[in-house]
Amino acid sequence: MIDLHTGTPWESVTFTAVGNKREIFFNILQEARELALRQQEGKTVMYTAMAAEWRPFGFPRRQRPLTSVVLDKGISERIVQDVKEFIDNPKWYIDRGIPYRRGYLLYGPPGCGKSSFITALAGELQYSICLLSLSDRSLSDDRLNHLMSVAPQQSIILLEDVDAAFVSRDLAAENPVAYQGMGRLTFSGLLNALDGVASSEARLVFMTTNYVDRLDPALIRPGRVDLKQYIGHCSQWQFKQMFQRFYPDQPAAVAEQFAKRALSVSDQISAAQVQGHFMLHKADPNEAIQNVQMLLS
Repeated sequence: MIDLHTGTPWESVTFTAVGNKREIFFNILQEARELALRQQEGKTVMYTAMAAEWRPFGFPRRQRPLTSVVLDKGISERIVQDVKEFIDNPKWYIDRGIPYRRGYLLYGPPGCGKSSFITALAGELQYSICLLSLSDRSLSDDRLNHLMSVAPQQSIILLEDVDAAFVSRDLAAENPVAYQGMGRLTFSGLLNALDGVASSEARLVFMTTNYVDRLDPALIRPGRVDLKQYIGHCSQWQFKQMFQRFYPDQPAAVAEQFAKRALSVSDQISAAQVQGHFMLHKADPNEAIQNVQMLLS
């Protein structure tokens, strides 16, 4: 990788040896490449934007199974089916002259599984994740457009909390001081970058927000966002599924009992709250049921 502003490499390694056999250098590089691939096998690589390039962030994460993220009934299957159908049909897009990209918007209260699902989906597809913050003060129109164009192949571009960077133009007109731009990135620059995202590889763009009503309709119109999905608080079905996942030896009737009691406590409980509750009662499902009111603490 190089710094596109100066043309100099981020990192350089120099090999020297006595003699004229260059094969040893190629063997070393091949071995290093195979070692790097083995280290990433079965894991999800996270990339973050640094200057004009994507760079690996931290260590590759162990792939998270889709079954570990319990969304409401049918939601996970719907998104996965849509994504796989898109990836498997490049010719359909090429024949019709349609840009080979697809946009998704997951919206709903915090802690309900939006980001967790995207991470699990990347593992299912064996894709990496390119995490981009639109509220980054150093992000400009040109830099965003470049980053969207050079994202690694087989990757999901993830724009989290898009409401934090841009809001509805109506809200901005009502209170221009509160909703003035955070950095050099303009709203039109974001739209142009999304419209220009296309490649020979399937390009997936996921956006998340807790406040969909704050988003400008132009940002989430068809063509920029092709599938919108609400990810809400836990339903009775989710309570039951999560209980059975944490306590697989318990009968379904016990899981149903927990689900009904949890829903009677509140219908505004997030998946993160339920997981935290189960973590406090790892070995005692009965206590998890008896102390169900602690879900709100």
